Amino acid sequence: MNRVILHVDMDAFYASVELARRPDLRGRPMWVGGAERGVVLSANYEARAFGVRSGMSSSRARRLCPEGVPVPPDMDTYSDVSDGVFAVFRSITGQVEALSIDEAFLDITGSRRRLGTPLDVAQRIKAQVADEQRITCSVGIAPNKFLAKLASTQNKPDGLFQVLPDQVTAFLHPLPVERIWGVGDATATKLHHLGLTTIGQLAHLPRDTLQRAMGNHQGRWLHELAWGRDSREVAGAPSERSIGAQETFSRDTDDPQVVRTELLRMAARTTSRMRQAQVLGRGVTLSLRFSDFTTITRTTSLPSPTDVTDEVYAAALRCWNKLHLQRGRIRRVGIRVESLIDRDEAYQQFTLDAPERGMREAEMAADAAIARFGPDAVRRGSLTR
Repeated sequence: MNRVILHVDMDAFYASVELARRPDLRGRPMWVGGAERGVVLSANYEARAFGVRSGMSSSRARRLCPEGVPVPPDMDTYSDVSDGVFAVFRSITGQVEALSIDEAFLDITGSRRRLGTPLDVAQRIKAQVADEQRITCSVGIAPNKFLAKLASTQNKPDGLFQVLPDQVTAFLHPLPVERIWGVGDATATKLHHLGLTTIGQLAHLPRDTLQRAMGNHQGRWLHELAWGRDSREVAGAPSERSIGAQETFSRDTDDPQVVRTELLRMAARTTSRMRQAQVLGRGVTLSLRFSDFTTITRTTSLPSPTDVTDEVYAAALRCWNKLHLQRGRIRRVGIRVESLIDRDEAYQQFTLDAPERGMREAEMAADAAIARFGPDAVRRGSLTR
């Protein structure tokens, strides 16, 4: 069976998170970091048009783009958004390899029967990230990690590109040798001295010739990649047996109704991911982070495994009510469902007066509508923004 690997990369991650919070900056060149001195951490695409790049000194960025707006970084918020993005990834597959705070490989080879075609999975990821975090990502789909990472850059930003097994050489060989993973300036210069400027030219050079010129290990590796061969596995951590969601408020709040509404939103987000993963859970954990960054958690158990939003929300609300908070200012809320088991293996106690169809069936129908028509197709009235 051909492997199916996704490379998902957030578009201008830090800058995109700030633009979600600062819509007044949309369409204007801006970057994160280097407000007074230091370096640029991330620039939006308008600033990149002026030549502003990550790692550039703030003084150079200002010379290139005098009208650009520098924004101080907020690493805690970026970490929270990253956690939310990776929660989406892990609801798709347990085989997730993080490359950084804003990109990862996903091996979905074993998830296709459950989730649909690779394009369906990629579209779902893009839609969930956009809906939940208000940022965009680009996704590359291919038979291995090397090709998937190349594919994700093809249509940035907000791109989606698939390389099928029979399209590998047609996609790969016209590209410059600099696009090969690990080829930096020094290696590219050596290849250019050999008359090799495209990956196709590199592929057709005899391997022993390439090894004599570049060294045994590097020559063999370059030859394999030039033909699109990469056997490395997605080195994901063991799948965690919990699924959750969290949200940082745009402003700290002490309004209980605002908190309860957001808890309902997090319960809906969490149970939607559980239904995608076809799991049920019995433990519900409420997480609260306060304005001073103090974080507390409270956990409760359910009488039987569930993936129903109202049941998870009710459990989280019980934890919330037991805290008896006196107008504490809250920065972030989260819900996590634990003690997960596969849905097909779960035993559920039904009562004689239970209806033939209930909330679970209604939510599954809503999931199907959302998968077909997008994240705004069905939404609880109380969660309409």
